[in-house]
Amino acid sequence: MTNRRNFLKSTGMGIAAVSIPGMVNAGKSKSASSDSDFEFQLGVASYTLREFTTQQALDMTLRCGVNRITFKSMHLPLDSGIQTIKNTVKLCEKKGVELYGGGVIYMKDKEQVDQAFEYAENAGMEMIVGVPNHELLEYVEGKVKEYDIKLAIHNHGPGDKLYPSAESAYNLIKNLDKRMGLCVDIGHTKRINRDPEQDVKDFFDRVFDIHIKDVTAAEADGKTCIIGRGVIDFPSFLKAVKDLGYKGTLALEYEADGKDPLPGMMESLGFVKGVIATL
Repeated sequence: MTNRRNFLKSTGMGIAAVSIPGMVNAGKSKSASSDSDFEFQLGVASYTLREFTTQQALDMTLRCGVNRITFKSMHLPLDSGIQTIKNTVKLCEKKGVELYGGGVIYMKDKEQVDQAFEYAENAGMEMIVGVPNHELLEYVEGKVKEYDIKLAIHNHGPGDKLYPSAESAYNLIKNLDKRMGLCVDIGHTKRINRDPEQDVKDFFDRVFDIHIKDVTAAEADGKTCIIGRGVIDFPSFLKAVKDLGYKGTLALEYEADGKDPLPGMMESLGFVKGVIATL
């Protein structure tokens, strides 16, 4: 809370930033022609909206002032037929939301790897946010080359035996195809008592996606909370992302309030936009 209070006091902006003209588009891709331009974009990981239909998830995403999304399987099942996938993609296009990826997708055998890449290909996704078993990484690399679809391995912090940290994934893929990368979940990173900012810096050459959230404590039992109310230093983190020239998406994965996430999403993204406006 100290971080949040200090930021609001120093800027005099707070979540009101979400309603300031031009602020809704803060963080969208630009040509980087001036110091105020950013190459990253804001988005939503649809697990945030897991209790809602696909159409509701798209509408709620737009209400937050962002138009990029990755779909979890409840919004586009992995075993969907081609026509279902096409209909869902058309719905995204009609709503004006870019479906840039799918996940988190778990891959425990070759059949699940095959399914994930065929699914992503049919949906026109540029990226799979995934968790493949270690023994499948070379097989996954082959699929990455075949389909030209990126894989971003997602870390899940304490208790995750496969990829507790971005570093644990990076060490396994650093010598593989450069389309094998990371989706750094900064909340789970903080829960394992690592510095999200430093991890993004250290492994930046393979950072394809970033899941943003705040947490109540830098320990295993830390819970997702509204951004700015937890222990992650977002002003410092977002400045680092800007300075690194990150060109991917900062996707909000707000895991709290599953049945009523919209107020927390709006406040979280409003806070992020307010920080961006000061950079």
